[in-house]
Amino acid sequence: MSHRRAFCLPTAERAEIISHSEIGASLDDETLALLADSSSAVEFRRRRFIYRAGDVADSLYVIARGRVKICSIDDVTAREAVIDIVGAGALFGESSLYSAGVREKCAIAYENARLLRIPAGVYREGMAASRELYDYTFRMVGQRLSRAERRVVDFALDAIPARLDKLLADLSERYGRPDPEGVLIDIALPHREIASIVGSTRESVTVRLNALRRAGIIDFVDRKILIKTPAASAAV
Repeated sequence: MSHRRAFCLPTAERAEIISHSEIGASLDDETLALLADSSSAVEFRRRRFIYRAGDVADSLYVIARGRVKICSIDDVTAREAVIDIVGAGALFGESSLYSAGVREKCAIAYENARLLRIPAGVYREGMAASRELYDYTFRMVGQRLSRAERRVVDFALDAIPARLDKLLADLSERYGRPDPEGVLIDIALPHREIASIVGSTRESVTVRLNALRRAGIIDFVDRKILIKTPAASAAV
Protein backbone atom coordinates (compact mmCIF):
# COMPACT_ATOMS: atom_id res chain seq x y z
CA MET A 1 0.00 0.00 0.00
CA SER A 2 1.31 3.46 -0.92
CA HIS A 3 1.74 5.99 1.84
CA ARG A 4 2.05 8.83 -0.66
CA ARG A 5 -0.72 11.40 -0.80
CA ALA A 6 -1.01 13.51 -3.93
CA PHE A 7 -2.77 16.84 -3.56
CA CYS A 8 -3.59 19.84 -5.68
CA LEU A 9 -1.22 22.80 -5.43
CA PRO A 10 -1.62 25.74 -7.84
CA THR A 11 1.15 26.21 -10.39
CA ALA A 12 2.03 29.59 -8.90
CA GLU A 13 2.64 27.98 -5.50
CA ARG A 14 4.73 25.22 -7.06
CA ALA A 15 6.78 27.87 -8.85
CA GLU A 16 7.26 29.71 -5.56
CA ILE A 17 8.55 26.57 -3.85
CA ILE A 18 10.99 25.84 -6.68
CA SER A 19 12.20 29.45 -6.84
CA HIS A 20 13.11 29.30 -3.13
CA SER A 21 14.84 25.92 -3.44
CA GLU A 22 18.55 25.34 -3.95
CA ILE A 23 18.10 25.37 -7.73
CA GLY A 24 16.00 28.55 -7.72
CA ALA A 25 18.86 31.00 -8.25
CA SER A 26 19.91 29.17 -11.45
CA LEU A 27 16.49 29.37 -13.12
CA ASP A 28 15.24 31.94 -15.58
CA ASP A 29 11.50 32.59 -15.81
CA GLU A 30 10.98 30.22 -18.74
CA THR A 31 12.79 27.29 -17.12
CA LEU A 32 11.06 27.92 -13.80
CA ALA A 33 7.69 27.81 -15.57
CA LEU A 34 8.66 24.55 -17.31
CA LEU A 35 9.55 22.81 -14.04
CA ALA A 36 6.57 24.22 -12.14
CA ASP A 37 4.04 23.29 -14.84
CA SER A 38 5.31 19.71 -15.02
CA SER A 39 5.72 19.13 -11.27
CA SER A 40 3.21 17.51 -8.94
CA ALA A 41 2.81 17.88 -5.19
CA VAL A 42 2.94 14.84 -2.90
CA GLU A 43 3.09 14.29 0.85
CA PHE A 44 4.63 11.45 2.82
CA ARG A 45 4.16 10.61 6.46
CA ARG A 46 7.18 10.27 8.71
CA ARG A 47 9.19 7.06 8.22
CA ARG A 48 7.48 6.20 4.93
CA PHE A 49 9.50 5.31 1.84
CA ILE A 50 9.51 7.85 -0.96
CA TYR A 51 11.37 5.35 -3.09
CA ARG A 52 13.34 2.17 -2.51
CA ALA A 53 16.47 0.75 -4.08
CA GLY A 54 15.38 -1.00 -7.27
CA ASP A 55 12.46 1.35 -7.97
CA VAL A 56 12.30 3.06 -11.34
CA ALA A 57 14.43 6.24 -11.29
CA ASP A 58 12.21 8.61 -13.24
CA SER A 59 11.99 11.79 -11.17
CA LEU A 60 13.67 14.31 -8.89
CA TYR A 61 12.15 15.89 -5.81
CA VAL A 62 12.23 19.34 -4.24
CA ILE A 63 11.48 19.46 -0.51
CA ALA A 64 8.85 22.06 0.31
CA ARG A 65 8.53 21.06 3.97
CA GLY A 66 10.12 18.51 6.29
CA ARG A 67 13.29 16.46 5.93
CA VAL A 68 14.21 13.35 3.96
CA LYS A 69 16.75 10.65 4.76
CA ILE A 70 18.85 9.18 1.95
CA CYS A 71 20.17 5.75 2.87
CA SER A 72 21.16 2.24 1.84
CA ILE A 73 19.55 -0.81 3.46
CA ASP A 74 21.21 -4.22 3.40
CA ASP A 75 18.95 -6.82 1.84
CA VAL A 76 20.09 -9.58 4.21
CA THR A 77 20.52 -7.90 7.59
CA ALA A 78 18.20 -4.90 7.01
CA ARG A 79 20.92 -2.71 8.53
CA GLU A 80 20.71 0.87 7.42
CA ALA A 81 23.55 3.19 6.40
CA VAL A 82 22.47 6.83 6.36
CA ILE A 83 24.09 8.80 3.57
CA ASP A 84 22.49 12.18 4.24
CA ILE A 85 19.53 13.98 5.76
CA VAL A 86 18.29 16.85 3.59
CA GLY A 87 15.83 19.57 4.48
CA ALA A 88 13.48 22.16 3.03
CA GLY A 89 14.70 23.61 -0.25
CA ALA A 90 16.92 20.64 -1.10
CA LEU A 91 16.78 18.70 -4.34
CA PHE A 92 17.20 14.92 -4.22
CA GLY A 93 16.74 11.95 -6.50
CA GLU A 94 19.29 13.37 -8.94
CA SER A 95 20.53 9.86 -9.72
CA SER A 96 17.55 9.65 -12.10
CA LEU A 97 19.58 11.89 -14.42
CA TYR A 98 22.47 9.47 -14.81
CA SER A 99 21.55 6.04 -13.38
CA ALA A 100 20.75 2.91 -15.36
CA GLY A 101 17.04 3.40 -14.81
CA VAL A 102 16.64 2.15 -11.23
CA ARG A 103 17.30 3.62 -7.81
CA GLU A 104 20.45 2.53 -6.00
CA LYS A 105 19.52 4.20 -2.69
CA CYS A 106 16.39 4.64 -0.60
CA ALA A 107 14.68 7.89 0.34
CA ILE A 108 12.58 7.95 3.52
CA ALA A 109 10.57 10.78 5.03
CA TYR A 110 12.53 11.68 8.16
CA GLU A 111 9.65 13.94 9.17
CA ASN A 112 6.21 14.47 7.64
CA ALA A 113 7.27 15.82 4.26
CA ARG A 114 5.71 17.81 1.44
CA LEU A 115 7.53 17.40 -1.88
CA LEU A 116 7.37 18.47 -5.48
CA ARG A 117 8.01 15.66 -7.93
CA ILE A 118 9.69 16.73 -11.19
CA PRO A 119 9.90 14.18 -14.04
CA ALA A 120 13.53 13.51 -14.95
CA GLY A 121 12.84 14.09 -18.63
CA VAL A 122 11.46 17.55 -17.93
CA TYR A 123 14.41 18.38 -15.70
CA ARG A 124 16.76 17.38 -18.54
CA GLU A 125 14.82 19.74 -20.82
CA GLY A 126 15.43 22.48 -18.28
CA MET A 127 19.14 21.70 -18.21
CA ALA A 128 19.28 21.81 -22.01
CA ALA A 129 17.51 25.18 -22.06
CA SER A 130 19.39 26.77 -19.16
CA ARG A 131 23.17 26.72 -18.94
CA GLU A 132 22.90 27.98 -15.34
CA LEU A 133 20.76 24.99 -14.31
CA TYR A 134 23.06 22.62 -16.20
CA ASP A 135 26.14 23.99 -14.43
CA TYR A 136 24.49 24.05 -11.02
CA THR A 137 23.27 20.46 -11.30
CA PHE A 138 26.71 19.12 -12.16
CA ARG A 139 28.29 21.12 -9.32
CA MET A 140 25.69 19.73 -6.92
CA VAL A 141 26.30 16.14 -8.05
CA GLY A 142 30.05 16.67 -7.76
CA GLN A 143 29.77 18.13 -4.27
CA ARG A 144 27.63 15.24 -3.05
CA LEU A 145 30.01 12.67 -4.51
CA SER A 146 32.92 14.52 -2.90
CA ARG A 147 31.16 14.45 0.48
CA ALA A 148 30.55 10.72 0.10
CA GLU A 149 34.22 10.16 -0.74
CA ARG A 150 35.32 12.11 2.34
CA ARG A 151 33.11 9.90 4.49
CA VAL A 152 34.74 6.80 3.01
CA VAL A 153 38.15 8.23 3.92
CA ASP A 154 36.92 9.06 7.43
CA PHE A 155 35.67 5.50 7.87
CA ALA A 156 39.07 4.17 6.84
CA LEU A 157 41.22 6.53 8.90
CA ASP A 158 39.20 7.80 11.85
CA ALA A 159 38.08 6.10 15.03
CA ILE A 160 34.45 6.42 16.08
CA PRO A 161 34.96 9.50 18.33
CA ALA A 162 36.60 11.44 15.48
CA ARG A 163 33.83 10.47 13.06
CA LEU A 164 31.21 11.61 15.55
CA ASP A 165 32.99 14.91 16.19
CA LYS A 166 33.17 15.59 12.44
CA LEU A 167 29.49 14.76 12.05
CA LEU A 168 28.50 17.18 14.81
CA ALA A 169 30.60 19.91 13.18
CA ASP A 170 28.94 19.24 9.80
CA LEU A 171 25.42 19.18 11.23
CA SER A 172 25.98 22.36 13.24
CA GLU A 173 27.08 24.12 10.05
CA ARG A 174 24.15 22.85 7.99
CA TYR A 175 21.34 22.82 10.55
CA GLY A 176 22.64 24.96 13.41
CA ARG A 177 20.77 27.94 14.77
CA PRO A 178 22.01 30.42 17.36
CA ASP A 179 21.26 29.69 20.99
CA PRO A 180 22.22 31.70 24.10
CA GLU A 181 24.60 28.89 25.07
CA GLY A 182 25.99 28.05 21.63
CA VAL A 183 24.59 26.45 18.47
CA LEU A 184 21.56 24.15 18.50
CA ILE A 185 21.48 21.47 15.78
CA ASP A 186 17.86 21.93 14.79
CA ILE A 187 17.06 18.33 13.91
CA ALA A 188 16.02 15.50 16.21
CA LEU A 189 18.72 12.81 16.04
CA PRO A 190 18.12 9.56 17.92
CA HIS A 191 21.37 7.81 18.85
CA ARG A 192 20.58 4.90 16.54
CA GLU A 193 20.32 7.36 13.64
CA ILE A 194 23.68 8.91 14.48
CA ALA A 195 25.19 5.43 14.74
CA SER A 196 23.99 4.54 11.24
CA ILE A 197 25.64 7.70 9.87
CA VAL A 198 29.05 7.19 11.49
CA GLY A 199 29.10 3.40 11.11
CA SER A 200 28.95 2.53 14.78
CA THR A 201 26.57 1.07 17.34
CA ARG A 202 23.98 2.96 19.31
CA GLU A 203 25.75 2.03 22.54
CA SER A 204 29.11 3.45 21.38
CA VAL A 205 27.47 6.66 20.23
CA THR A 206 25.67 7.03 23.55
CA VAL A 207 28.93 6.57 25.47
CA ARG A 208 30.71 9.21 23.39
CA LEU A 209 27.85 11.73 23.55
CA ASN A 210 27.54 11.32 27.31
CA ALA A 211 31.29 11.93 27.64
CA LEU A 212 30.98 15.13 25.60
CA ARG A 213 28.07 16.19 27.77
CA ARG A 214 29.98 15.59 31.00
CA ALA A 215 32.86 17.63 29.55
CA GLY A 216 30.46 20.53 28.97
CA ILE A 217 30.97 20.46 25.21
CA ILE A 218 27.39 19.52 24.30
CA ASP A 219 23.99 19.26 25.90
CA PHE A 220 20.68 17.70 24.93
CA VAL A 221 17.62 19.91 24.37
CA ASP A 222 14.33 18.24 23.35
CA ARG A 223 16.12 15.37 21.58
CA LYS A 224 18.38 17.85 19.80
CA ILE A 225 22.10 18.47 20.37
CA LEU A 226 23.38 21.82 21.60
CA ILE A 227 27.02 22.59 20.79
CA LYS A 228 28.14 24.86 23.60
CA THR A 229 30.35 27.88 23.15
CA PRO A 230 33.75 27.84 24.91
CA ALA A 231 32.41 30.28 27.51
CA ALA A 232 29.43 28.08 28.30
CA SER A 233 31.69 25.03 28.51
CA ALA A 234 34.03 26.82 30.88
CA ALA A 235 31.10 27.69 33.13
CA VAL A 236 30.21 24.00 33.30
